[in-house]
Amino acid sequence: MNEIDPARRFSIDAVRKFDGAASGDNLGVMNDVARQVASQYRRDTMSPIMVSGVLRMVEFTLLFLSGLCVYFYYVGFFSHLAWQYPLTIAAASFLAVVLLDVTDCYQVVSLMRPLANFGRLLLVWAGNFALMALTAFAMKMSEDYSRLFFGTWFVVGFMLIFALRLLMSKLIRRWARDGRMERRAVIVGGGTAAEALIRSVEKQPYNDIRICGIFDDRGDKRSPPIVAGYPKLGTVSELIEFARIARIDMLIVSLPLTAESRVLQLLKKLWVLPVDIRLSAHSNALQFRPRAYSYIGSVPMLDIFDKPINDWDSVAKRAFDIVFSIVGIIVFLPVMLVTAIAIKLDSKGPVLFHQKRHGFNNEIIEVYKFRSMYTDKADPTAKQTVTKNDPRVTRVGRFIRKTSIDELPQFFNSLFGSLSLVGPRPHAIAAQSHNLLYNEVVDGYFARHKVKPGVTGWAQINGWRGEMDTNEKIRMRTEYDLYYIENWSLLFDLRILFLTPIRLLNTENAY
Repeated sequence: MNEIDPARRFSIDAVRKFDGAASGDNLGVMNDVARQVASQYRRDTMSPIMVSGVLRMVEFTLLFLSGLCVYFYYVGFFSHLAWQYPLTIAAASFLAVVLLDVTDCYQVVSLMRPLANFGRLLLVWAGNFALMALTAFAMKMSEDYSRLFFGTWFVVGFMLIFALRLLMSKLIRRWARDGRMERRAVIVGGGTAAEALIRSVEKQPYNDIRICGIFDDRGDKRSPPIVAGYPKLGTVSELIEFARIARIDMLIVSLPLTAESRVLQLLKKLWVLPVDIRLSAHSNALQFRPRAYSYIGSVPMLDIFDKPINDWDSVAKRAFDIVFSIVGIIVFLPVMLVTAIAIKLDSKGPVLFHQKRHGFNNEIIEVYKFRSMYTDKADPTAKQTVTKNDPRVTRVGRFIRKTSIDELPQFFNSLFGSLSLVGPRPHAIAAQSHNLLYNEVVDGYFARHKVKPGVTGWAQINGWRGEMDTNEKIRMRTEYDLYYIENWSLLFDLRILFLTPIRLLNTENAY
């Protein structure tokens, strides 16, 4: 597990081991008002981090291309410095983006106020050219460069940057107004503490937080139905379903640190959700180091859980899935064709088997597999686990299940986006152990669904594949899946992907 800042008073282990309230897997049924509110937030929003990241790339490209155009105009396409100028332009454009980043010019507040930041932009751009001039002087290369070129590029480049930021300020304001660029938050816990928190958040200038409602287990006497103009939409158990329908980004727990038992009860229910969970610290007397907090404006928050594989990490993982899925399809296409012919010759029925399973955020997805059972004996719900010498499995089915060839069509699931190549293996929605659903066996089981499920995973290459005939096997698979989620990286994915063919040689538990 990743090292966690000591300031996190309520750790992941504390939440898992807490022996208090009901599990977060026990969902409440939302009332009609909460369901109506949740339906308004089904559409995904644009992350400010992603927007500013794309802007960095656009500004680098704009500066580089404008520099090349000025160079070609004044110096020409062919000169004795044909390689030196483009290299210098690229380096200067990159340095400008770095300096703009260091001076917080890519923060949403700065992007929304380009006129107020005019001086800072000009200073950064001028400082960039001063550094270039100093470098050229130190390397005795200043005479090789055209001063007219640099003077023209200075004016053109700054005009382009400033014009782009004027455009971005209009776009960001429009996106914020339309609800396309905002962080959606739910307050957990009502009463005066929640009201003080909401007032503090709303006071923040250029605030991108959209409060969607309040959830509290307490009755209306202790927790009013309306707090600071926001309705109480239900209990914390009902919040689980609400957060899975709405595209919620953040849960803010508005309880004092002194209410440790109650905070742990809440976190035990909420930690299974793929959202950021923050503990409001604006009214707590106990103070940590400043770096222990994150902030919404000037309102301090303690970071309890972060949404895994978020923002640029999700872009990198999706690109990883697309590239390696295409490679996998090309490499294994002959095997898939031979398998399809063998299945068709061996028994009647379709080549592919479609099964509904739990996907990201507990959504229902359809997973493709090669059919390994007789059509009239197939069990799409997976209530009855496949066992050794199971009479429902065909002759070809036994081989492809043992070698995991039946899973190869899931490369297409990964390519289309319902699965990832690497992640917790998706289980059928009615999968059972001793007449108990898996989430009834393992506390916090649905935390596996905080990321997309995978074609292969950390649990599978560590031997936890095949028949789940004991509660301990389910618990161990879940533990390995949670370890993967908490320690994800692209290198970790690569390691799992390349170890998978080797570990699949062990077919002891595959029937």
